Amino acid sequence: MELDFEVVELDEADHPDVGDVAPDFTRPLVNEEYWEDASLSDLTEEGPTLLVFHPMDGAFPTTYIWNEIDERGFVDDVQTVGVSVSTPYEHKDLLEKRAEDVRLFSDPAADVAATYGIENDLDGMTGVTEHRPAAFLLDESRTVQYAWAAAEWPAFPEYDEIEAAIDDLV
Repeated sequence: MELDFEVVELDEADHPDVGDVAPDFTRPLVNEEYWEDASLSDLTEEGPTLLVFHPMDGAFPTTYIWNEIDERGFVDDVQTVGVSVSTPYEHKDLLEKRAEDVRLFSDPAADVAATYGIENDLDGMTGVTEHRPAAFLLDESRTVQYAWAAAEWPAFPEYDEIEAAIDDLV
């Protein structure tokens, strides 16, 4: 099969792993109606949370990631929250088209991505960084129950593994 893009190996990620406590952060959290600053710890206190990092809204990997999450119905079992460099305004558009019943953190400077060790410096664009695809399933104490981060671009989460981890947790 001829691909319209080149697969690129990424530098090794230094992300939280199973058993680690995921770093807390506060960023604008967008839902279908409004946004407000919220912390990850406030969300996880409500119950298990699937934290999904994705490239900017509108990028084809983002579309595929959220379509698959929607189809599998992860939001029926755990709260599902995304994080990307996109602004709250861009997130509102993504929420209208896909990512049903999801909330999205806005991290335009990619500070959260850096904290999680999953930043992706875009080739040929000095100073432009976004989030590499990654997924972390967290329990109520922010302890990582499942961790995955892309090792190449593009790459997509292991959805069957996420589903199994959710089944084990809930």
